[in-house]
Amino acid sequence: MLAPAVMISACGLLLLSINNKHSSITNRIRLLNEEKRRFLFKMKDEKDLELFETIRYQSIGKQLDDMLYRLKLVRNVIIFFVSGIFLFILTSLIIGLEMFLKINEMEYLKVICFILGMISVAIGMIYSLTETLKGYKIVFLDVKADE
Repeated sequence: MLAPAVMISACGLLLLSINNKHSSITNRIRLLNEEKRRFLFKMKDEKDLELFETIRYQSIGKQLDDMLYRLKLVRNVIIFFVSGIFLFILTSLIIGLEMFLKINEMEYLKVICFILGMISVAIGMIYSLTETLKGYKIVFLDVKADE
């Protein structure tokens, strides 16, 4: 009976942290896009960029592609965590209905909902790990581009 409630709280905390990450990535994409626009305006006016500016412009393009992919991963994490929360709430409702209506056949339904919720959270964690590894790669490329 307590397991769904504990998982709702745990998923809520995980969702809070991943939402912060989503905001950070979104803000970073906007900043990079603004920097890219400045280079485009400069290229439009002057036609040529200096070597350092050309390298930075190319780096921004690569980072934007990677950051958009990373944002998609974070979106998937959020989807699976929210789905898990929904399934844990559904499990709690089934437990309550089972106690109120005294229907023993709901036993399988609540176990299935709980297991599906756990699977959803596990898939979300896999996406979260993939996103973390992708984030490391982006930072690594950014540092290497400046060398």
